[in-house]
Amino acid sequence: MTDDLNGSFDNSGNSHADERRWLPRQVISGEDERIFSVLPESVLTNFLNPTSENALLWNVIYLLAQPTISLKDLLSIKPLWGNPNEENKTDDALTPYYWGCDVDGVRLSMLDDVLHMIEGSGPKTEVDLYFLGERNLILVESKRKSGFGRCSRFTRRRCPEIHLAVGDDRSSCRYWEIEKSCFTSHLAMGLRPKPDSESPTCNRHYQLARTLIIGHELADLLGREFHLWVFAPRSHWSKLEKDWLDFTERVQDDPLWRRLRVIAWEDIQEKASR
Repeated sequence: MTDDLNGSFDNSGNSHADERRWLPRQVISGEDERIFSVLPESVLTNFLNPTSENALLWNVIYLLAQPTISLKDLLSIKPLWGNPNEENKTDDALTPYYWGCDVDGVRLSMLDDVLHMIEGSGPKTEVDLYFLGERNLILVESKRKSGFGRCSRFTRRRCPEIHLAVGDDRSSCRYWEIEKSCFTSHLAMGLRPKPDSESPTCNRHYQLARTLIIGHELADLLGREFHLWVFAPRSHWSKLEKDWLDFTERVQDDPLWRRLRVIAWEDIQEKASR
């Protein structure tokens, strides 16, 4: 069985795979799991991409989690970036929640409450992967070729802090204004944006900052220790590194900083294929 960074394995001779009515070559195993009946269209559509990050994540993690993954096994992988002393941490059996759901399609406890608390009525963050153990909660952003997400409102010139018509009252962005949502609760984000500001820090680190505050709040409610990880191809790390390093320097909680981690997809695949 040969692995690659398309998230696929050699599936020759598998007639069952040929009979699937959707994503016939992207989902290698577990296609009958109930999760596929509840995942949002945006997640499912990504599976159709020949270099799908979602297919990579599902095919590798589903194979590795039978039904849980050992925290110590993941920490034994030498990180591209991260604290090597985390290897000495007490083990924990981690249940994966893919885009917020377990394989049976059940949502992670309290996740939707936290998303509403942090994000209000707007579009909800779809964190790629959650690992829940008895003592730990890990949020993972999966990358293959893309960079970290930026703020779409800023990109469309609709930032409520910056892009105002003459005579308009200044509106507020919840990530600067509402206590539970504020990026500055956990990150040194610099000065608040104002009209005519150039690209602000909150645009550059939008995805990572939202993932951090969601994970921090959810871990508090669940009584778990929060970790934030990134899974990325070794060859793509150089394209992510500059933004990641700038982001990590802004994390104000030193114990949390020590629980940030970047792991190469190749090394995770190697464990999954053993």
